[in-house]
Amino acid sequence: MSVPVDNRVLIILLSFSCFLCLALLLLLLRFKPTSGRSKGKVGKQGRPPPSPPSLPLIGNLLWLRRPLLDLSPAVRRLAATYGPVVSLSIGPVPAVFIADRRLAHEALVAKGAAFSDRPRPQGANYVYSSDGHVISSASGSLWRLLRRNLSAEILHPSRLRSYAPGRRWALGKLLGSLRAEAEANGGVVVLASSFRNAVFSLMVYMCFGEKLDEKVIRDIMDVQRELLQLALALNIFDLMPRLAKFVFWKRWKAFLAIRRRQEDILIPLIRARRDKKLHDKMKHEQPIVSYVDTLLDLELPEEGGRKLDDLEIVSLCSEFFNAGTDTTSTTLQWVMANLVKFPDIQNKLLEEIRAVTGDSGDEIKEEQLQRMTFLNAVILEALRRHPPAHFLLPHIVSEEVSLKGYLISKGVAVNVTTAEFGWDETVWKDPMEFKPERFLPGGEGHGVDITGSREIKMMPFGAGRRICPGLVLALLHLECFVANLVREFEWKGVEGEVVDLSEELEFTVTMKNPLRASISPWLDR
Repeated sequence: MSVPVDNRVLIILLSFSCFLCLALLLLLLRFKPTSGRSKGKVGKQGRPPPSPPSLPLIGNLLWLRRPLLDLSPAVRRLAATYGPVVSLSIGPVPAVFIADRRLAHEALVAKGAAFSDRPRPQGANYVYSSDGHVISSASGSLWRLLRRNLSAEILHPSRLRSYAPGRRWALGKLLGSLRAEAEANGGVVVLASSFRNAVFSLMVYMCFGEKLDEKVIRDIMDVQRELLQLALALNIFDLMPRLAKFVFWKRWKAFLAIRRRQEDILIPLIRARRDKKLHDKMKHEQPIVSYVDTLLDLELPEEGGRKLDDLEIVSLCSEFFNAGTDTTSTTLQWVMANLVKFPDIQNKLLEEIRAVTGDSGDEIKEEQLQRMTFLNAVILEALRRHPPAHFLLPHIVSEEVSLKGYLISKGVAVNVTTAEFGWDETVWKDPMEFKPERFLPGGEGHGVDITGSREIKMMPFGAGRRICPGLVLALLHLECFVANLVREFEWKGVEGEVVDLSEELEFTVTMKNPLRASISPWLDR
């Protein structure tokens, strides 16, 4: 699946704008392309970051020659030419790209207060986020309230333990579907869909506090996928929010229709949860506390203490599904692909799992997962070698700030690369090789701080004030699924096929050719 961005329409539109601008400037005999180096008056804190040559109105868009979602190769070339801090003009808000791990730490952690804001929602994002009523919204009291609610009420260790029945249920669904698929196809399974379904089911369980019917889960997952794909395709709205609605009116209409369908599916579930919450209170019962339960309890102090409305809760649920599903299911596929490709690593992991759990087929407990150091190393190596995103979500500078002698103005969008940090040859030996042992004692990754608070060597979850709040949850889910998959089945490549680790950019960086594997239950148990 590829994100359907219509680059041809974009190029025609931009070329026409460029032509008008050039004609006007030539008539006035005043056309001069901007220099590719940093210009302007040097202030007390420095000059603006360097930039490649740009043209009026369209900035650096034609120079990039890449889809807007796939800037990694272009930024890599820019960093090699202009240095690790580069400015690009690709929309109404100036953008700065940071491609150095030390400077990323300085910006996100040491100077985090100045770099922690987010862009205001426009176009599709405005609708998708209910005007910024989501955790990835701009800084302020609402953002702090929503993030604190998620961290304290849902992602607290004691609350995560209460979702253990949901993990068993989702795991059982996954193992059952793999067995059925293998029996029907001579042992061969295609894993992307099964992984995503299992992780999504678990997120739905956490969101609504119960095991929903399979059809309902499928309906939520389908509309969620459609909405996300179209929202990403409409990122042109962020560049030209007013004009794009008229130029791409069919896509805009389709987006609004899918959003209404999402509301039609989720709002009855939200209202049913509200009614159940009232019923349980009257009965003095204490059911599992779901994410929706906590959202129903929230009051917005700066808006007169009002409650979140149903549409705002839909947006928060949608964000919850996206954040917890795609990154985890994508990483899960990368882990298993490497275990299929490197059977010695798979065997070493199986030995550790059996040493900790014994020969019984009982559920692998969380305290047992914590004793599996090689399992943790495998997960960290997958996140280092195959990070689910190559850029963090954009940060907006809230006040004028200096970085590496460059002056970054208030309101500038800052984008930080992530993949290159985990591939830095000055930190990692043979960085493009999959070697989990590097995270064991004596390896260069042993004791690495994946939160980036001390220093940044790899950054799969971001760093600083905007670090992903679901870091612990993601690691728990990955360890739970991988340990059980390896203990349950022997994983091999399909005869005559090679595991292809080529990448493709979707919502996350996933496998270009989804993993196909041959599985069989272990016979020596």
